[in-house]
Amino acid sequence: MLVSTVLEAKGTDVATVPPDATVGTVVTELIRHRIGALVVSPGDGTIAGIVSERDIVQSLDDHRDGPLDRPVTSIMSTAVRTCAPTDAVSFLMNLMTEERIRHVPVVEGGRLCGIISIGDVVKSRLGELEKDRNELMEYITAR
Repeated sequence: MLVSTVLEAKGTDVATVPPDATVGTVVTELIRHRIGALVVSPGDGTIAGIVSERDIVQSLDDHRDGPLDRPVTSIMSTAVRTCAPTDAVSFLMNLMTEERIRHVPVVEGGRLCGIISIGDVVKSRLGELEKDRNELMEYITAR
C-alpha cells in the first residue's frame, strides 16, 4: 500500500501554525483539532518544522517561566522527516519505528500535501490484514 492510498482515505488537510505562533497557540490548536502534532509553515506549503505534544512537555521542563509565551520556533523540531505519496506504508512503519516519531508530513514537488500519523499507519495495516483474512476465508469456503 502507498502513502497516496492512505491520504485518499483520510484526506490531505494538514493543521499548521506559522513560525511566529506562540507555544500557547500551538496548545490551543492541538486541542481544537484533537491531534498530536502541527506542521510549522509560513503558509506557502513549505515546512519550517514540526511541533508535537512531546516538544511542549520538554519545553515545560526546560523553560519553567512563561513557556506558553515562547515562540514555537524555540521548541519545534527542524530536522523534519518527510515522505512522498509514492512511498510504501511499510517504509513509513520502519521510519517511524527507527526515528521514534509519530507524524510524518507528506511532500510532493517541495510542497506539503498531507500528513500521516502512526494511527493512520496502524489503521491501513489493519485494513490490509482484514482484506487478506476475508480473501482467505472466501478461498477456503469456496472449495
